[in-house]
Amino acid sequence: MDFRQLRYFLAVGEEASFSRAAERCFISQSAISHQITKLEQEVGAKLFERSTRKVKLTPSGVRLMPIAAEVLSLEARALEVGHEPRGSIRITANMSFASQSLDAISRVRERHPNLDVEFVIKDFTDRVNAVASGDADLALIRGDVDRPGLEAIRLGIEDLVIVTSTRHPLSAFSTVELGELAHYPLLLPPRNSQVLLHRVVEDAFVEVGRRVRLGPPIASDHTATLEVITNPRAWTVLYAGTAADTPHKGLKFMRETDHRLRVPVCGVVRSGASPTPELEFLVQALAHSIVPAATTAPARVRDSGS
Repeated sequence: MDFRQLRYFLAVGEEASFSRAAERCFISQSAISHQITKLEQEVGAKLFERSTRKVKLTPSGVRLMPIAAEVLSLEARALEVGHEPRGSIRITANMSFASQSLDAISRVRERHPNLDVEFVIKDFTDRVNAVASGDADLALIRGDVDRPGLEAIRLGIEDLVIVTSTRHPLSAFSTVELGELAHYPLLLPPRNSQVLLHRVVEDAFVEVGRRVRLGPPIASDHTATLEVITNPRAWTVLYAGTAADTPHKGLKFMRETDHRLRVPVCGVVRSGASPTPELEFLVQALAHSIVPAATTAPARVRDSGS
């Protein structure tokens, strides 16, 4: 009996087919059938009931399946003895950070080829909880956190992009002042689902002595860009990273003249934890990749966010 025979046996048992097992193992069907026959001779029992229509494990085959899996697992562990242990970092974020993070992760892998970097998609609350529980090493968020045991590393600042329909009265301009937008309804998801966006826009309007005019909340199964196309006098805001990946047809993308619509981008880590050199390098790479226009180096901050 050898590992190869057990591997073929597992494949046939899991596939319930000699032909599919042969494809999976990249050998001919006759070769895999021959090895199974030799295995049956060695264990002294028939392992499969064969017919023209199906292949079924015998009681002996059923008993051998978990044993074969365990033996092959031990083989894999034995082969790993000669390899250096691999480190790992788990990042959690939402999809809007995915493409922006690829460059940073690529840089880290070039510097640390034996490091495994895992990127896990979660919503805001689950991201923060993952770091607090130790399930993740770093959470990417817009805004900040105010939670015992956690701290935020400021990675940079991201502008909000103003989006209107191409039929909006202000769509002829590339930049716009907040005072000009005060006359038009702002379409956003409900405040309880996008606290950060609401707060940033409201604070910016207070700075210019105006009050934002909110339109009806965007339903969870609708998108902001579709809503402004449907309502050509309305406007909305998108994070710059999201806007870059958004189709532009029928839409006008503008910047706020005085850069008041800005949000911090942070990496959340556990307070007091000693970062590994690999994690420190990743944070530096993220600061350059996620927000290319960041004006400050990474620094420790404390607050709350989205």
